[in-house]
Amino acid sequence: MAEEKSGRDGSVQSLRRAFELLERLADTGGEASLSELAATSGLPMPTIHRLIRTLVALGYVRQNTNRRYALGARLIRLGENASMQFGTWARPLLAELVDEVGETANLAVLERDEVVYVAQVPSKHSMRMFTEVGRRVLPHGTGVGKAILSQLPPEEVRALLERTGMPSYTEHTITDPEEMLRHLAVIARQGYAVDESEQELGVRCVAAPLTGTPAPAAVSVSGPEGRLTKEAVSRIAPAVQRVAETLSAHLANEDLSA
Repeated sequence: MAEEKSGRDGSVQSLRRAFELLERLADTGGEASLSELAATSGLPMPTIHRLIRTLVALGYVRQNTNRRYALGARLIRLGENASMQFGTWARPLLAELVDEVGETANLAVLERDEVVYVAQVPSKHSMRMFTEVGRRVLPHGTGVGKAILSQLPPEEVRALLERTGMPSYTEHTITDPEEMLRHLAVIARQGYAVDESEQELGVRCVAAPLTGTPAPAAVSVSGPEGRLTKEAVSRIAPAVQRVAETLSAHLANEDLSA
């Protein structure tokens, strides 16, 4: 068997290319043909065919009945485990945020069109917000979801909202795509999102997006409206943004051992 080619940094070329193809498939948001993968990756068709055949055999890619390719189910377990480990690593920063603002702090990521909560540190108040780690919700009705969507191109947001729909959770939930896009532009400018009883009545949430991370993610603080008042938002938002910036910097430096 021929020896694998290595890059200047010691990486294995075929492995690097295989992961590049997985990234290209993820970027399509659904499925792609071999010719489309060749056009976006710049790799020769024989190389793509060989790599895809291997990934299909391992379960990381699947071939649909229309002979197009999509990400395989075996990636789900890897993604969920990575998200939970990310949450464990980020928990000390969330604890510091709770100590500073006095309300429950959350970390969530976007996976397959849904927001998944991967870490939470509860408030010390007897009446506090609680969201199960691992819970999945649609992004349009949550602070973390809106913060994440504010970092995506409008065409990607439109496509996501079309796939998921925009059900109303409360009378305050935004259910119109164009209204949501205008709202997201405001969030992008100010750097944080506020959930005004859009997921649950009587609950307010302040969320800030992480930037430059491999997967879209956001940090939030949530609490009852009686304590997390609109005046409190102006005090809490900078603290949430600071933690989001710290997490983003750590991920950018791949400092996951900290």
